[in-house]
Amino acid sequence: MYKNIIIAMDGSENAKKALDRAVVLAKMNKAKLYIVNIIDTRTWANIEAHNAEKLQQEAEVFSKSLMDSYNEAELADIEDVNIIVEAGSPRTMITHEISRRVNADLIICGASGLSKTARFLLGSVSENIVRTAECDVLVIRHQ
Repeated sequence: MYKNIIIAMDGSENAKKALDRAVVLAKMNKAKLYIVNIIDTRTWANIEAHNAEKLQQEAEVFSKSLMDSYNEAELADIEDVNIIVEAGSPRTMITHEISRRVNADLIICGASGLSKTARFLLGSVSENIVRTAECDVLVIRHQ
């Protein structure tokens, strides 16, 4: 039985499907649900000043998406829902820092939120979670 479930959100369709599964499992297990987004600092390295406004707009849209996720979980009567947004490398933050901090016993993520090119250059976060997590991992594929 799971008590502390992390759902890794990146705004992708796979992550939205993963959220649906996380809500069901959290409700079924009466578990705490942690909706986690890591702002990937690797993608910020080449951002120029003129893109700052666009980046701010995208951040606001994604923040709304996280709040929608929170509301979906609350509507499903999950009693303990938490949002964690931090900056860093999702590959290490999710499996090494946040999962330990919340004592996660399950991490749920989408199969991949990256384009093929980005996945080749940066590596898949979900692949890394599967390889390095110290708890169970559930990877959801978009059907």
